[in-house]
Amino acid sequence: MEREEFRREAVAGLTSMPKGLPGKFLWDETGSRIFDRICDEPDYYPTRCEAALLPEAIREVAALVGPGATVVEYGSGASRKVRSLLDALDRPARYVAVDISREYLEASVQRLAGDYPSVVMTPVCADYAKPIRLPLSCSDGPVLGFFPGSSIGNFAPSDAEGLLARMRDTLGSSRLLIGADPTLDEMQLRMAYGRSGGLMRAFHLNILHRMNRELGADFDLSDFRHEARILRNPFRVEAHLVASQAKTYRVDGTEIRFEAGESVRTDTSHKYEPAAFRALAERGGWTSERIWLDHDQRFSLHLLSA
Repeated sequence: MEREEFRREAVAGLTSMPKGLPGKFLWDETGSRIFDRICDEPDYYPTRCEAALLPEAIREVAALVGPGATVVEYGSGASRKVRSLLDALDRPARYVAVDISREYLEASVQRLAGDYPSVVMTPVCADYAKPIRLPLSCSDGPVLGFFPGSSIGNFAPSDAEGLLARMRDTLGSSRLLIGADPTLDEMQLRMAYGRSGGLMRAFHLNILHRMNRELGADFDLSDFRHEARILRNPFRVEAHLVASQAKTYRVDGTEIRFEAGESVRTDTSHKYEPAAFRALAERGGWTSERIWLDHDQRFSLHLLSA
């Protein structure tokens, strides 16, 4: 993420009413490492529920995709989940990892390369929310997009539809294995997004720490508390940092005023029941081929075909 883009979007978000920051700025190397720890917390159910679903789904997907596939993972992070996919596929040819955090991306791909010497590793540092061009060609064999977790929920429905359409254009005649969260239980959501061992607070406060470090801001992190809010129409969880007192801060020379109790939204997680997500995918140019739902119906995996 280039400094000027970070500065421009951060200042725009902090001077808007209400205040909001793009969630993509959570994902520097520090944020990525904190989120990896969140995924191991017992309160954070999406990782646990997805892990129960993945083995069955991957076996079926591997049989459908066939040999010599190229796997394109969006938001690859630590590249943990793709290991089980590469193990299940018949002689996978290539792995294209797309992530916004360059340092974390390169380190993850380097570790993966040592364990899969026959697979060509291609790291792509990019914001997948924007149009991107990947090093793919029709001679690459079958292509499988992989978007695990519930990251599609970070986009408002209209934006999610646009993202799916761009994935369709980028991947071409292919398939996409994607996760979505159908959970509507408010207690479960408050535990996952409000607690998670206190790591959620650290994860979201890191965005202020980034601005202090990279943009010369002067935020006092102790002035803010983390809060998870559940809203409807559409159903979603929003993460907010709430100011404890009225105070003015500076971000790269721009004054940012917070009133006591005023918040800045740092992320959103939309929840999609299976039928709603299938309809969303169809609007994005995909056909639903198969849906897997965990035993407690707290996580779903969708295999889409272009």
